[in-house]
Amino acid sequence: MEYVKLPKEFYLADTLTVARRLLGFYLVCRSPQGVTACRITETEAYCGPEDKACHAYKRKAPNGRTNVMYQEGGCAYVYLIYGMYNCFNVVTRPAGQPEAVLVRAGEPMEGLELMRQRRKSPKGRIPKDKDLLSGPGKLCRAMDITRELYGQPLWGDVLFLAQGKPVGEEQVAVTPRINIDYAGEDAKLPYRFVMK
Repeated sequence: MEYVKLPKEFYLADTLTVARRLLGFYLVCRSPQGVTACRITETEAYCGPEDKACHAYKRKAPNGRTNVMYQEGGCAYVYLIYGMYNCFNVVTRPAGQPEAVLVRAGEPMEGLELMRQRRKSPKGRIPKDKDLLSGPGKLCRAMDITRELYGQPLWGDVLFLAQGKPVGEEQVAVTPRINIDYAGEDAKLPYRFVMK
């Protein structure tokens, strides 16, 4: 399949705009085992030091794992949660404005067999295809997106985003983000975008 990579300028836009526009676009990862690609079906926006759910909340400067969030938009922010799952985020906005979009789910488009093998359980069970990429940790495991890709530019050859078919407003649900109860009132913000 031919992919047309997104231009660098795409990532500098308002984070909510990027989160919405990414629906229907492609995420592609090349590894020694082969190429995997998905159509993005769910995203969440995290909007800087004022957003209690954002890793940059109350931070004036880069620190530890959030360093890449302070770079110019278009880098991969990959981090570990629960000590076992990687999550992939797209850094947005100009340098110094630490915002990002979490890619929560996708639809397999290329490398399906490779995704199945990576998601196989220790007992040999393979999830149904519709469940292969049904969460941020599952997506990263199936596509081999690891913390080694932290900071990678998303217009490179290993990990990149590409143009897809636009998704009409009638096909999109906008909801509060999930699993962020710690964020108080900010947990209710309509920053999650899902293809119906």
